Amino acid sequence: MGDYESLKNKQAELIRKPLDGSVFLSTDLTSAAAIVALTAYTPAEVGPPAVPAFVDLAPLPATYEDLGWLDTAGAQFSRDVATSEVTSWGSVSPTRTDITSDTTTLSVTAQETKLLSIGLFTGADMSAVKAAFQTGEVSIAKPSRPKSRHYRALSLAVDQGDGGEIYIGRFLPRAKVTGYSEQSFGGEDALPWGVTMTGEEDSELGYSERWFFGGPGWLALLEKMGFEQLEA
Repeated sequence: MGDYESLKNKQAELIRKPLDGSVFLSTDLTSAAAIVALTAYTPAEVGPPAVPAFVDLAPLPATYEDLGWLDTAGAQFSRDVATSEVTSWGSVSPTRTDITSDTTTLSVTAQETKLLSIGLFTGADMSAVKAAFQTGEVSIAKPSRPKSRHYRALSLAVDQGDGGEIYIGRFLPRAKVTGYSEQSFGGEDALPWGVTMTGEEDSELGYSERWFFGGPGWLALLEKMGFEQLEA
């Protein structure tokens, strides 16, 4: 028999907090590569000078662009799960429950006014939008029948651990804008460009969302978190 002190295993170093981050978008689903890894390993070099092995962020495909500064809410994810229940004679609780849908949404409010954020919020095909000769003015008409535009979306959060940076990513390979936030022309806040994106399954990749965890700080905590690492 033991007491609670001998049973508990609370590790403060495993508490994560997104201190910074970005949302990267690609409007080209046909040629934009899917994100398959957040980090890359660089082996040690004997030198001189000697360089130790290290883990850092892998470069993103060229078509991905940072949405820029976001409001203090950052990237907000929501998961909506719907179920179908079977009830049976003699049972006061369901005897069978099946998941009928599992949908992830990403809500974000961009603060930078630029081609990417304007296109995301208006739904316009920005490849056809050009600034006026001499004045540089840009004009966008709301289409009478907006087309469904899809993006590849990577949300990257960054935390700090004793071993270095820790990265947590959520990748939506086929995300569609399904909601828009209010836009206020006044007040003390920056002009907002807020949208909600819904993740759909990519038929070629076979999933609607993928999670990533990595970085030098993550590598240093693998054993404490309970992960085993593959052998070389």
